[in-house]
Amino acid sequence: MVEQFFTKSPPLKGRVKQRYSDFMVEEVLIDGTVCKIKRFNTPFELREVQQEMIIPARTDEEYLLIEMEKINYDTATALAQLSRGLNVSKKRIGYAGLKDKRAITCQQISIYLPDEELIKRFGIKGIELRNPKWSKDRTELGHLKGNDFVITIRDISNTEEEIKKILKDFITEAEKGVPNFFGNQRFGGKRMITHRVGKLLLAGKFEEAVMLYLTETYEEEKIELKNARINLAKNRDLKQALKEYPFDARTERAIINHLVRYPADFAGAFGVLPKKMRYLFSHAVQSDIYNKILTKRMEKYGEKALQPIDGDILVEGIPAIILPGYESQFATGVAGEIEKQVMKEVGITFEEFKTAKMSELSSQGDRKALLLKPENFTIEKIFDDEFNEGKKAVTIKFFLSRGNYATTILRELLKEEIF
Repeated sequence: MVEQFFTKSPPLKGRVKQRYSDFMVEEVLIDGTVCKIKRFNTPFELREVQQEMIIPARTDEEYLLIEMEKINYDTATALAQLSRGLNVSKKRIGYAGLKDKRAITCQQISIYLPDEELIKRFGIKGIELRNPKWSKDRTELGHLKGNDFVITIRDISNTEEEIKKILKDFITEAEKGVPNFFGNQRFGGKRMITHRVGKLLLAGKFEEAVMLYLTETYEEEKIELKNARINLAKNRDLKQALKEYPFDARTERAIINHLVRYPADFAGAFGVLPKKMRYLFSHAVQSDIYNKILTKRMEKYGEKALQPIDGDILVEGIPAIILPGYESQFATGVAGEIEKQVMKEVGITFEEFKTAKMSELSSQGDRKALLLKPENFTIEKIFDDEFNEGKKAVTIKFFLSRGNYATTILRELLKEEIF
């Protein structure tokens, strides 16, 4: 967990994500098209009656591009619902980026040659499909410009004037750039295990990785699931675990089901997860190393940590920190020494990012700019908080390019960890 803050503006003490509509994400495609939220941010009684979907005639295109607006679903769960409802394999559904669960989000997906009648009849609470069009191209991960965020912060004790002053001071600083840390959701949210599981997988310790994933708990976890994890850790009884793990713990139940059938196949147990979910484990290892390197720079250089130092590799004039992989090379000079030190402390080598047993964990490596600049940062409105008596709320809006996290901006604004 990152413990440092870069901006000097006073903290805006408030509550994030109290309601789903407090965190809205609209995907911006490469051509600038925005997937606009239209339904779940409107009170139920004011929502328009959904009209029957009209799907254009297809010629030689094979992919149906369609907007998916969702509320209180992470992307993987929403796609699993689509897979079942449309009777298609999840492999036939493409998407450009993962979106938050406790939020309202809109993103474009693609479906390979779906049954048009099932598309028209699809109806799952909390998911809306609209604006279909045919394309020759599949929507692939990373094929987006970025995301527009509309975020409401509640339960603020400050006056309107104080809120405005804090935000204006913060915007002035943030537009020059803040440390581009990976957000906590990259590491599994409050459980903070994705990178730890990933490290075990890269080391070939599949049984340890599976048991860590299944049994690690956190303080606020639902008691039924927490108790199931604790019991499995104690007795290693997989058949009993299948009875105890709640049905909404779909990922855990899928892994346990596999192990009940094939008790020694721990590598195969992770194979039941979608491929795009499996590679997140090694990406989380890279992200953890990146965060540790950036933290060391801040400890060593303070306010100058985001400026170029000896040996830095620059991308568009901005220092870029290593995301290690089997083809990676360290920076030179002081920058390279910091990278080497962190890799040694974490206890992992470049070569470990190439694994034959689970090839989707393999990564050539990359670099990521250490500076994050939100664009078009505006204060939308400051108002009396109708859900917290006597308190204020504020709605802010900004754009972030792909691969960057709104929680990185929010933790600097609130000066606290955001999950």
